Amino acid sequence: MDNNSLPYGKHRFWEMIPGILIWTTFILAIWASFFAPQIAVIFIIIFDLYWTLRVLYFLIFVVFAYFTFKKTKKIDWYEKVKKIKGSERIYHVVLLPTYKEDYAILRDAVLSIKESVYRNDRFILVLGGEEADKKNFIENARKLLEEFDGVFNDFISTIHPAGIPGEMPGKGSNLKWMEQEVQKLIDKKKIKYEDILVTAFDVDTIAHPLYYARLSYLYLTCENPTKASYQPVVLYSNNVWRVQAPIRVSVFGTTFWLMSELMRSDRMWTFSSHSMTWQMLVDVGFHEPNLVSEDSRIFLQGFIRYNGDYRVEPLFLPVYMDAVEGTGYWDGMKALYKQQRRWAWGVEHLPYMLEKFKGNKAIPLWKRIKYVFNHIEGMYTWATAPMLIFVLGYLPYFVLQDTPTALLANSPFTLERMMQVATLGVFASAFLSLWLLPKRPAQKKRWWWLVMILQWALLPVTFIVFGAFPAIDAQTRMMIGKYLGFNVTKKQKRD
Repeated sequence: MDNNSLPYGKHRFWEMIPGILIWTTFILAIWASFFAPQIAVIFIIIFDLYWTLRVLYFLIFVVFAYFTFKKTKKIDWYEKVKKIKGSERIYHVVLLPTYKEDYAILRDAVLSIKESVYRNDRFILVLGGEEADKKNFIENARKLLEEFDGVFNDFISTIHPAGIPGEMPGKGSNLKWMEQEVQKLIDKKKIKYEDILVTAFDVDTIAHPLYYARLSYLYLTCENPTKASYQPVVLYSNNVWRVQAPIRVSVFGTTFWLMSELMRSDRMWTFSSHSMTWQMLVDVGFHEPNLVSEDSRIFLQGFIRYNGDYRVEPLFLPVYMDAVEGTGYWDGMKALYKQQRRWAWGVEHLPYMLEKFKGNKAIPLWKRIKYVFNHIEGMYTWATAPMLIFVLGYLPYFVLQDTPTALLANSPFTLERMMQVATLGVFASAFLSLWLLPKRPAQKKRWWWLVMILQWALLPVTFIVFGAFPAIDAQTRMMIGKYLGFNVTKKQKRD
């Protein structure tokens, strides 16, 4: 697609900032290691101390999130909803964009909605295919519409045309087309916009049976509910026993990051599968159709449209998704790298924020600074922390090894203690991951539980190869103007 129709290249200075920051850090770290090694050692100690404190901070939030998650799953949210006067007015629109997915994946997604603990007659399902997959999609949609005919309030399918000017082929443009089409249905049915909650799922998503009840309860009871998006815990567990160890470690890392963010919802954005209000979608003109990171951008659209009066409400219930998977080991590693790079392409939000925030005094200055700083800091540490801790952090010691100093003699012990503290985070993550695993398949022997623990020894490798490298890749591409398109995560066929 012609980049002139995309939102890239118009604010080159802002696009270059993240890449300049990370490459300046790497260059200075290498230069200081050779020409000012003692200063480099001091910097490494300070940085590792900062990272150790962050690990402890992160771990505390993850543990609290886990216990909140367990508590939330035990409550019958549908019984609570039914006790709220007027709760029957709430409708749920569920958007399921798809591209070349296997029929079994689509059917599982629809079946999980049917089997949820909520009234089926309050669901409007929208299955959205792409013109590039028209023949396959029409056949799959026909079978689903026949099987689930009369189950929901309505169940429609749409086909997103190819080649619409100003669009990037991908989930965001498909979602916008689906939203425009379902608006016609909503207006025809004369459903009030404030009575509609919208859930945008990746099509492999299986929501917890109480998801829609919990979502309805929050919407009916929280303050200013139309000015919020609603974020579940994302568990990549549908196929977690089948994928390779580096993929398992990476996806659990993503889940733990999200859980920690849910405890600090004042700073979080929406991620992957989530819910929002129909009124907000209408107010912002639906999803933007010309970018990669539509899941987090839609939150920013609401935040800017309502002048900072927009937030994320944590659901603390899970949705179950597929971990990325390839046809073989190395194909799986390649697919994981591409997925992580696509997530790291969230760096595209920085120019958008800076331009939208500039001169907008309706958004409090402290909020603008907070969101910009959090975004830059998150992208920066994503790319640099693994490299500074596990690679560049050792370089000045090689240079100084023939120059005995008190600093050189004592700093390894200091770093060792800090790494021991950080290792506690690894052990905690390993044990928490066991409690989040689905039931062990019959073909997996009991000793596989040991594998699920030992695989966390790969964390330093995955931290670099599937953490830092994709983030460096994405930010460097943005810096030099080599923009990414949307990459569809591979989904394997189900039995």
